[in-house]
Amino acid sequence: MNEKIKLLTDSCCDIPAEIAGEYGIEILSFPITVEGKEYRERIDFSAEEFYEMLTNATQVPTHAQLIPIEFEDLYEAAYRDGYTDVIYVSINAKGSSTFDNSNVAVNNFYEAHPEAKDTIRFHLINSGCYTMGYGMAVIEAAKKIRRGLTAKEIVGSIRDWVENVRILFVPLTLDFAKKSGRISAAAGFVGELLGLKPIITFQDGDSVILEKVRGEKSVIPRLMQMVAADKIPGTPYSIVHGMQPQLTNELIAEAEKKFGRAEYVYPLGPVVAINAGPNVVGIIYKAHHE
Repeated sequence: MNEKIKLLTDSCCDIPAEIAGEYGIEILSFPITVEGKEYRERIDFSAEEFYEMLTNATQVPTHAQLIPIEFEDLYEAAYRDGYTDVIYVSINAKGSSTFDNSNVAVNNFYEAHPEAKDTIRFHLINSGCYTMGYGMAVIEAAKKIRRGLTAKEIVGSIRDWVENVRILFVPLTLDFAKKSGRISAAAGFVGELLGLKPIITFQDGDSVILEKVRGEKSVIPRLMQMVAADKIPGTPYSIVHGMQPQLTNELIAEAEKKFGRAEYVYPLGPVVAINAGPNVVGIIYKAHHE
């Protein structure tokens, strides 16, 4: 059977709009509520515009899950359009019920279309992470679709990436993380008054503080040491930033010296910014499997 593959993800992936458009990646936008008003990520504001909204908000903004009916509508459309395979790569299932809802939608779809079980397959992948930690895998998957790889091959490559990706990020203030309560590693962090900055990653879907460094000047040198220790040579990496242009430029320059040019440099999207805050820098890369 000739395959026709549909690629889906959600807006926490932070894939730049121009790249999503170029490769036909369909992105479901999370609802975000600010001061009692609901918006849609990527549709109603840019990341930079959201930083200002976040900074000025009197209440902590919130984001909601994507519900089954949103997936069902997309599955129905894919079926009508003759797709044989739908690949969905989701936000970390430990941080959102969205992945579970995408599975519920598959069951609902097949109940409504029992005849479709032999004609359309759904491949749902929990990324276990956030932002371009899975966005990079989705972009590469879109390129592989263009090259004619099979759904099985593409799903395998996505799983390989998300199982080995490493996200290192440093929020320069933990005010937002502690208010939102979504980054569990930040809850018990002490040392801010001493100028300590946490280097945070995700392990098995949970946030973990790897180290504490003293002062902003120590952030980039230590990040470079950590990346050099476990990055797989020759593999791409991305740099994520918020409202820290000086620190971001330093990270870009130092990373380029050591690892070549970054594949993507992009602003942190609203879903993660709500929890990490807008004052953040980070680096995403494929690491040696531990």
